[in-house]
Amino acid sequence: MVPKTIQQKVDQFKDFYISLKNELKWKVADPKQFMAIASTYVVKGKSLQLPHYIELSDYIKNQVGMFSTLKSSQRFTIAAMLDTRYENPKETFHEFLDVYDQLVQGGVNRGAFTYIAASAMLSNQSSQNHKEMIRRSVEIYQGMKKKHLFLTSSGDVPLAVLLAETSESVDDLMHEIEHFYTTLGQYGFKKGNDLQFLSHILSIDKTLDADALIERCLSVKETCESVGIKVKAMHYPVVGLLALFEKPENEIEIIYQVVKQLNADKLFKWHKDINVMLAVNLVISEKLNNSRLVETGIYTTIETIIQAQQAAMLAVIASTSAVTATTTT
Repeated sequence: MVPKTIQQKVDQFKDFYISLKNELKWKVADPKQFMAIASTYVVKGKSLQLPHYIELSDYIKNQVGMFSTLKSSQRFTIAAMLDTRYENPKETFHEFLDVYDQLVQGGVNRGAFTYIAASAMLSNQSSQNHKEMIRRSVEIYQGMKKKHLFLTSSGDVPLAVLLAETSESVDDLMHEIEHFYTTLGQYGFKKGNDLQFLSHILSIDKTLDADALIERCLSVKETCESVGIKVKAMHYPVVGLLALFEKPENEIEIIYQVVKQLNADKLFKWHKDINVMLAVNLVISEKLNNSRLVETGIYTTIETIIQAQQAAMLAVIASTSAVTATTTT
């Protein structure tokens, strides 16, 4: 049985998805992007005001150069991010562009993931010194490439930005990431890009020691599979998110019920892998209203890792969209 408050989130997600698809079906080729946008509003507890949202998306398109990826459907994702996080999204958009340009000047390649990285940096209200954060982000990204050249791609730039918010030295951070990667690989997690992503996410959290987080990841994976959720490599980021909770068993059972509901819906039945990610986001967002989590400081960590998990979901959507575009041209 899905709790009433979470069922309301699921219903709202469906309503937002339908509104977006009806309005933008000729402008956005991949329906998974509508899923990501709709979930952004629900997770943030914001109502989707479609005329305002469309106007903001058009504003973004008109403010960038001809070759910017924000001329494409990515503007709708960025519009959702700005609309759900800021009181004055149009004004904030120009600050967002400035951060993006600074990242490029700092040595990061232009592209979709650098925009996601800019949004992650902009949302970190405790960091006003973007120049120092960019320097550290680039240093961490280069450290990732040094450890795993063939696994590290532009999709890891948003994670580098999130990791730059920690106070550890880059060498210590890389050592910790490698410990997660190697140890989880020994326990049956498939080595590759997704495990590296999970290792990055676990390194963001500083409230638990590494071995405790590893044990929780193993427990989460086992519990998910015992209730009927098949954990694929692409789901490793949500394993990391659930591992933050001391007793995630109750959440996992509810997540499974939400996944079943989405899988049975004709709108979403062809996107079963994304449904798992969405279900985790919708269920965990309910926990962010828990004052105890806020008081213990875990709220900030979870918010940060949800950003990382959303970046992972966007990475999946971007890669599948690229494949679709290639096969249809």
